[in-house]
Amino acid sequence: MSLKGILFDMDGVLVDSEEFICEAAIRMFKEKGLEAKAEDFVPFVGMGENRYLGGVAEKYHFPFDQEKDKQRAYEIYGELTKGKLKALPGVYQFVDQCRKKGLKIAIATSADKVKLEINLQALQFPEGTIDATVNGLEVELKKPDPEIYRVAARKLGLRPEECLVLEDAVSGIKAGKAAGCRVLAVLTSFPAEKLREADWVCTSLAEVPAEALEW
Repeated sequence: MSLKGILFDMDGVLVDSEEFICEAAIRMFKEKGLEAKAEDFVPFVGMGENRYLGGVAEKYHFPFDQEKDKQRAYEIYGELTKGKLKALPGVYQFVDQCRKKGLKIAIATSADKVKLEINLQALQFPEGTIDATVNGLEVELKKPDPEIYRVAARKLGLRPEECLVLEDAVSGIKAGKAAGCRVLAVLTSFPAEKLREADWVCTSLAEVPAEALEW
């Protein structure tokens, strides 16, 4: 099965957003009376804000209104990121390389549509660069479940076996592999030893192994 599509995770792969969503979550919980710490959120990175916020609430046995609290966290995220969100190293060059190779491109994020739109606005890809997007509101099950990558492949008119997933999180790599895709891990959020399930590993999209795009 030859490579025909690239399925990008968003946060930690395309855009450097982790510190902002973490700070937004901490502030949201603080408004409600909980003093959460940055390390509390690490186990839930890449699972979408339902789990990112809900998992921490569970840890502290703290009340959590999923829709209301998530909305407030996204509001704070939008304020924190104004003029500050940046593409990670190599993103524009790698995306351009994929387009020139004739590969289809999708973004598949467990985050809600509002966060996807904030990040895409910051990235400013030329019109037509991204062929499809999938956000967390479009799937019932979040990563590490494979549903989101199966939906992304389907939106591109491809089989998962024809797609390369780019991920930075343990849950996302599990999702990509379970979907039937090959996976390239980017060492943005976790050390290499935690991402061993991936087919290839790189420090950034500026240093993608050639073989990851040649199959």
